[in-house]
Amino acid sequence: MRNLKLLRSLCSNALHGLGKPQCLSVRTDTGTVLVGSNLGITELDPQTEQVVNEVSLVGEAYLPEDGTGCIVGIQDLPDQESVCVATSSGDVILYNVTNNQLECVGSVESGLTGMSWSPDQELVILTTGQETIIMMTKDFDPITEVRIHQDDFGEGKFITVGWGKKETQFHGSEGKQAAHRKQVVQSAVAWDDQRPRVTWRGDGQLFAIGAICPVSGARKVRVWNREGVLQSTNEPVNGLEQALCWKPSGSLIASTQRKPNKHNVVFFERNGLVHGEFSLPFDKDQVKVKELLWNSDSTVLAIWLEDLRSLWTVGNYHWYLKQSLHFGCDPEGQIVSLMWDPESPHRLHILRLGWQYLGYDWHWTTDRSIGEDSSDAANVAVINGDKVLVTSFRHTVVPPPMCTYQLQLSSAVNQVMFYPEPQKSNNLAVLTTDNRIAVYQHDDGGNQDSTQKIGGNGLKMCVTMPKLIKMYRIKSDEERRDKALTPMKLRLITWVKEDMFLALSQGSSTSQTVLCQLVTLSERESQEAELESRSPVTVDGHVISLCYNPKTQTVALELSDGQILKYLWALGSSEASVEPWKSTNGCLIQFPQPCVQTALCTIDGEEVVLGLTERARFFVNDIEVASNMTSFIVHDEFLLFTTHSHTCRCLSLKDTSLKGFLKMERGSRIVTVVPQDSKLILQMPRGNLETIHHRALLLAQVRKWLDRLMFKEAFDCMRKLRINLNLIYDHNPKVFLENVEIFLKQIDSINYINLFLSELKEEDVTKTMYPCLTSSSTAAPQTGNKVDIVCDTLRITMEKINPHKYSLSILTSHVRKSTPELEVALQKVHKLRANPPTDPEAVSAEKALKYLLFLVDVNELYDHAVGTYDFDLVMMVAEKSQKDPKEYLPFLNELKKMEINYQRFTIDKYLKRYKKALGHLSKCGPQHFSELLNLVKDQKIYKEALKLFPVNSQEYKGISIVYGEHLSQKQLYEQAGLIFARCGESEKALEAFLLSHSWQQAFCMAAQLQYTEDKLGTMARTIDSEEAIASLLEGAAWEESLRLVIVFKYFELCYICFFPTAHRNHLAFLDSQRSLFLCHKKRLEVVREIKEKTCQGFLDEELPGEPDSDLYSEASSVWSASATGSKYSHSNSRISARSSKNRRKAERKRHSLKEGSPLEDVALVEALAEIIRTVDELTGEVHRLLKVLVLFGFDTLASELQQVLDDTLQLMEKSIPDIWHSALKQTTSSPVSGAAMLNGKYNV
Repeated sequence: MRNLKLLRSLCSNALHGLGKPQCLSVRTDTGTVLVGSNLGITELDPQTEQVVNEVSLVGEAYLPEDGTGCIVGIQDLPDQESVCVATSSGDVILYNVTNNQLECVGSVESGLTGMSWSPDQELVILTTGQETIIMMTKDFDPITEVRIHQDDFGEGKFITVGWGKKETQFHGSEGKQAAHRKQVVQSAVAWDDQRPRVTWRGDGQLFAIGAICPVSGARKVRVWNREGVLQSTNEPVNGLEQALCWKPSGSLIASTQRKPNKHNVVFFERNGLVHGEFSLPFDKDQVKVKELLWNSDSTVLAIWLEDLRSLWTVGNYHWYLKQSLHFGCDPEGQIVSLMWDPESPHRLHILRLGWQYLGYDWHWTTDRSIGEDSSDAANVAVINGDKVLVTSFRHTVVPPPMCTYQLQLSSAVNQVMFYPEPQKSNNLAVLTTDNRIAVYQHDDGGNQDSTQKIGGNGLKMCVTMPKLIKMYRIKSDEERRDKALTPMKLRLITWVKEDMFLALSQGSSTSQTVLCQLVTLSERESQEAELESRSPVTVDGHVISLCYNPKTQTVALELSDGQILKYLWALGSSEASVEPWKSTNGCLIQFPQPCVQTALCTIDGEEVVLGLTERARFFVNDIEVASNMTSFIVHDEFLLFTTHSHTCRCLSLKDTSLKGFLKMERGSRIVTVVPQDSKLILQMPRGNLETIHHRALLLAQVRKWLDRLMFKEAFDCMRKLRINLNLIYDHNPKVFLENVEIFLKQIDSINYINLFLSELKEEDVTKTMYPCLTSSSTAAPQTGNKVDIVCDTLRITMEKINPHKYSLSILTSHVRKSTPELEVALQKVHKLRANPPTDPEAVSAEKALKYLLFLVDVNELYDHAVGTYDFDLVMMVAEKSQKDPKEYLPFLNELKKMEINYQRFTIDKYLKRYKKALGHLSKCGPQHFSELLNLVKDQKIYKEALKLFPVNSQEYKGISIVYGEHLSQKQLYEQAGLIFARCGESEKALEAFLLSHSWQQAFCMAAQLQYTEDKLGTMARTIDSEEAIASLLEGAAWEESLRLVIVFKYFELCYICFFPTAHRNHLAFLDSQRSLFLCHKKRLEVVREIKEKTCQGFLDEELPGEPDSDLYSEASSVWSASATGSKYSHSNSRISARSSKNRRKAERKRHSLKEGSPLEDVALVEALAEIIRTVDELTGEVHRLLKVLVLFGFDTLASELQQVLDDTLQLMEKSIPDIWHSALKQTTSSPVSGAAMLNGKYNV
């Protein structure tokens, strides 16, 4: 869906060479043009309009003086620095462009009719007057000479196996005699020039020759290989004409054919069979096709007619006429030669009889509407001859060549423009070859075609077609002088205002470009309006791109060297002008390479120019941001682009961040984006279309809909494209809760509301799945459970609007809560069954129950129904389930026989609701108390049981006793003692208090039990000795604790508890200190290394305290002494006047271990010193513990602890020289001597 846009046109009128021009060749190294004439060779420079060199071939008698000579071929040979010329008299001449020497390298007596060099310029083919082929090397060594007309088909002759014979095929109404009828081939047309045509395949391995057969008089095409061996001959084709050109990609050979009722371009395969065709838009004998020419990348086919040049492209197996160039019938303007540039695929060279040179540079473009509101139909216009095919992608996506509607013009179309202003962006203007602009307006007053068919008989769509409202005729100076206009003199016409266009044309010299405004002169009812050029601005250089931003009315121009200019509109007395484009910091903007596609947009508040080169390099102003981009489009706040890695990416213009990517088919390109929608249209290389929804576009559009309270549009889009529906709430919870009623009325579908409720979850998707930095949510976060809040709010609103209509959704809101309210939902279903509503929108109880069973597992729902103690409800659920009546009827019948409280106890116990079961069982009387105690002990619900009985009751006492015993088993002796004392069990309470060493409570219980003095003394000694031993062990007083253990014989306590625990604690502490020591030491090495590099100037001699120190890493925390000193000099003067406590606090804050702090190295040294002090102080305590461990036989534990301590001390001793080296001894006082620290070793 692309058109050919004219980037640059070059018209040289001041050129005059030798004689009359006949053919041309391009010198790619110099950009000049070699023209062969009837008198010699002329080298022209179209850029400067000068004749670079002239070589006469008359003086050497290569051409006659009377001007009747003819050059049949001319070819530039850059490797040989020569130009090869072949004359009709038979001479092959080599002209050396370095020394200007002529050399005749060969001559053919019968004369030459053509010369063609292979694409690699290793071989040359000469066709002679005797209808032979001479193949030579680039050094003109003959390879072979063969006759053009061969009787044999060639090496690729088809093999017939019998059943494929023509005699065995079906011939329809003609009958069997058609198989024996000989086909009569018509002779060539009368105006055929009788010359053979030679064309090479792109790889140079094959070439084809089209010549008139001397027997039949018709043209035949034969294919030869590189060795001059015939490969194939085409099948007989009536009306085959002289034009012949092999597609460089190697697939097809193009020619033309006249049929009884039409004129076709036909394609041959290399085996000679016809493979496809398309019809020219002319009558049978209306035009004469002189030549066909493929461009170098096989994308454009140029057809050379007598007074017309047309450019054709193919897409989705359909051929489009993209450009038509009319040159008129003036003899001086007759075209003598036409060729594509061998290096620039879309550059066309044309030479006219009057020595006028025309150069056209084309490139692909997509003509699309650029509106940003919902009224824009996302139109894309495709040029096809005198028709414009318009597809409105907002309404339908149809593959080309189909379209939504087409506009018929009176003549061929050259360019299509869309109006840039909002609300009118569907209006379009069409430039035709007769220099007229037709304006079509698309509004409610347009023509209605209610039976417009899209895609055959299946789909019919009513469309509103635009109507022609204005016709402008472009007035020019050449018309006033009664001279014919040069084709495409105006280019890059841009529609900026309703009656104003901007256009580019060539200036007074070929190196200048004129930018002018086309404005309306007059407009009469009976005549078409005229557009005249106003406010011309001359620009030095070739302008190859013009882009317009309707928001800012900015016009940017790009020169062929990449320079960007800004067009300044005429204001007041000032005239229109141009100035260099500058960035916000005043720098001139110039693309490093010329770009063929440009656009304007705003990034971070600055208007910038975007550019894409032919080599896939993408620039933002003069900065290259990508080197593999194939297409791009600016849409709203995003830049979408495709890449050579077959992905479609999205860049946010607000924060210049990438918003994900999508995989796509190889070679896909962007066609358009539907405004106020998420549809992105891509076109595949073969021409078909694909619609994708990029996640970034989709989320941005959904957020806009939600901000506008357009819940229906947002919901439909999210449902179809699988966006989590939680976004509807999470985008702005406050707004959603305030507009729940609007949400329900817009959705207006029970199924969709249920779908929304079913997808609710606690996760905030705006922070996880779909984060957005510019979220419109400004409300405070909701307190409480999100799912419960939404369900409750929706349910309240639905019950308020129409509870019968939304009954299923109300059930869903109960089920979807964090704690499902299944009992409430079941009660509502039961209510529907008991009192069926009369509302026609209401649902029956059976349907509601069936829906509830869809939401909840039937077994779970059955259990909840049983938990309601409503047997009717239970039966209703059971009947709808797949349960066997034999499973539940006996159970229900047994329950019905029970007393009400015991019945509910049995139900709750069955449902494992033990707390509720306990409450019901407590009401069943003392005969069930033993069962209650068993339940309490099994489920350990002692506290709940105590709340059900009075404190002074026997039940309370019984529960307290089993509770106390439970606590004693868990070794919670003090709590057990309190429970026993509370219920009057003093003996058990005393025993528990003694085990918990609670001597105060123990003496209280002893007093209540009236203990004697002897028993009290014995109990007191037992308590004091145990307390003393425990305190001494916890305080690491191992010798004294050892004495008391021996005195009171508490050996078991030490063996089981204290010694192993002390051993484990010391090992853990030593391991932690060792790990911390190694961590600080490693960090200190890193910090010192960075400090050393800083001093040597490895970080650009930039202090890390400077605001521009971007290269300073997080680890670079060591500043120079001058920097740190200057920073803290003032603060230290204040600290000196403070108290010692504040001074220490400030010192600690200054010496921070935080990575990147100014004095991190000093803090690390202090931390390491503190660790060494701590371990040194621990050696004495470990020494005492080792002696006790050895005494009690814990040799293994003692050896392990001794080894760990030794390893730790050795590590610290070896690290002291690295930590306190000479460079830091002057600035950091050593907190303790290493030898003094590490002299306390003890061996067992």
